Amino acid sequence: MRIKNFCSCLCLLPVSQHVVAGSESVILPCQIKPDLPEDTTVEWTRADQELVHVYSNRSDDLTKQDRLYRDRTKMNEDLLRTGDLSLTLKYPTERDSGGYICTIYRDKDILRQKVVLQVKGQTCRLIPKVSLGG
Repeated sequence: MRIKNFCSCLCLLPVSQHVVAGSESVILPCQIKPDLPEDTTVEWTRADQELVHVYSNRSDDLTKQDRLYRDRTKMNEDLLRTGDLSLTLKYPTERDSGGYICTIYRDKDILRQKVVLQVKGQTCRLIPKVSLGG
């Protein structure tokens, strides 16, 4: 007996990224073996299901992207060939902190990579005022 339409799901260990608020960008890493099939779909979502970025049919599909991420996300151009599915998030703020999930739909397989982003607020140093008596 042969099993058809078998689907496997592989979840990889989470990765942590740290960045300071006000940075120009942060890369959320997601790597897989190179030379992916042309029909591969990649979805970046938040742990609470917000849609951050979708790559499908060999191009970005941002029609259902959550408005908080509009004009703030980018993926590499040659990602199917290189296997680098990392997401660049521009201008991270503290509200961007939390879990992100990179889901790869390849053939009948589903692969997931979780990235935990921690955005820390900028710190300001106080410079003591020096008063010269006179």
